[in-house]
Amino acid sequence: MNGRNARIDLFLAESGWAGAERRHLAADASFRRYERVSHQGRQAVLMDAPPPHEDVRPFLAVTAILRGLGLSAPAVLARDVELGTLLLEDLGDDTFTKLLARGEAEEPLYALAIDLLAELHRRFVPSAEAAPPVYDEERLLAEALLLPDWFLPAVTGRETAPEIRESYAEAWRRVLPAAAGAPATLVLRDYHVDNLLRLDGRTGVAACGLLDFQDAVIGPSSYDVVSLLEDARRDVGDALASAMIERYLRYFPELGREAFLESYAVLGAQRAAKIAGIFTRLDRRDGKKQYLPHIARVWRLLDRGLCHPILAPVATWMETHVPPGLRRSPPPLETA
Repeated sequence: MNGRNARIDLFLAESGWAGAERRHLAADASFRRYERVSHQGRQAVLMDAPPPHEDVRPFLAVTAILRGLGLSAPAVLARDVELGTLLLEDLGDDTFTKLLARGEAEEPLYALAIDLLAELHRRFVPSAEAAPPVYDEERLLAEALLLPDWFLPAVTGRETAPEIRESYAEAWRRVLPAAAGAPATLVLRDYHVDNLLRLDGRTGVAACGLLDFQDAVIGPSSYDVVSLLEDARRDVGDALASAMIERYLRYFPELGREAFLESYAVLGAQRAAKIAGIFTRLDRRDGKKQYLPHIARVWRLLDRGLCHPILAPVATWMETHVPPGLRRSPPPLETA
């Protein structure tokens, strides 16, 4: 790590930030980490995304798309793609999560986030030159399979039998086509209050800063609405969620309401199943047990979503193979 730090110091020096103070800012569930760098009254954010585990090129491509639409993704001040380092505009610390914790009203913040999605979905036009991968049924199914592959063994103490795994996959194959009931657009994937900031001095949707969008794909427009309103880390009240869905739909009067809501339900359940698997994998494989307590909330979201008639095949599988007593956070690996 010391050798990498020396290379990062050289990158900063070559970018006009020689001798900058570096302070840890954040890490996430990947291999990326972030530092705030300060030099002669300036501040910026260093993204350290070491290859081969990470690749900064998707982040750069999506940044260009978002900034081209006038949205507040951080400007890229310097880059070294081979090293996996970016120096980014510092958008500050006022994430929606922190603002809400300080007692700010929910509705204006969530309304701003919905308005930004509507603006993005109205204006985004796919480009062959910078096309993110497609969020197709195969990819959605692979993500949903993280539940039998990681979560289910953690709570049962045994590997999932191949025939049980296949019956789960078949249930999802029956419902995933409904996800296409919402039109395809740019999906940021991790669109929730941890990754949104309020920016003073900017107006309209530009007042909403964007973080952590390097995994963007082309997929159903309902996905990021679900990501925002069915948050794995924060409870969102039913009344607020319903109001925000209606706010979004008002921007698109031509959109088939029932088809959109079916897409929302399917992707909400798919996302919850995926997250239950991911949070378990982070503990079992990566030793990051801090995500496990959120799985109880994820199951509450999934249980509610499975009540939608479109999800009957998946709900039936869950009743058989994941009875209510197993719908919980698994113990951390060291105490299992």
